Parts: sequence; C-alpha cells; structure tokens
Amino acid sequence: MSNNKVLQFQLIISIVNKGHCGEVIDSSLKAGAEGGTIISGRGSGIHEKAKLFSFAIEPEKEIVLTLVPSDRTEKVLEAIVKATKLNEPGHGIAFVLDVENVTGINHLIE
Repeated sequence: MSNNKVLQFQLIISIVNKGHCGEVIDSSLKAGAEGGTIISGRGSGIHEKAKLFSFAIEPEKEIVLTLVPSDRTEKVLEAIVKATKLNEPGHGIAFVLDVENVTGINHLIE
C-alpha cells in the first residue's frame, strides 16, 4: 500500500448449516461489515453424524468469509453469533484470523 496509514484487517470465518448464510451476511452488514463471500461445504464433526434409513447424512454447510477492519471485528462477530445462535450446539462455528496484507478494497483503505 502506498498510504502512510496502514489499516489492519481481520477475517471472520463463519461455518453454518446450509440456509443460514443470509443471517450471517445480514447481521454482519448491520454491525459494520462491507459484505462477505459465501462458499459451500460439507460437515464432518460430532454433530453431523445423523442417519436416515441406516445411511449416513453429510449435512451441507455454508462458509462465510467476512473481511473487516480490526476495530470492527468484535462488533461484527458478536452480531453473527447472536443472529445464528453459534453458542448453541450444532449451529456452527466462527473464528477470526489476522490478515497480513490486503489488496483490492481501495474504498476501505483510502
């Protein structure tokens, strides 16, 4: 970046049951995020061992990547947890990673 001001970012990764990504996106936008990226996935944790007629069911998941300035991370994460009930078993998981370099989001950096 050519700016003297370096803005720090963090990536919130939310993994929720299929059909709940809208709740993640809506709540994060209201809390100050600029948007998110949705990726499809499949779960294999202890809460995904359901069966139907003796066949194992592998529930589909949605992964939402939300890049936010570090000063907004806690507010956005709290909104996601509340909207998706992530504190309850089987509803999903969210975690935060520090981001070292960012490009392509000039509107947030300038």
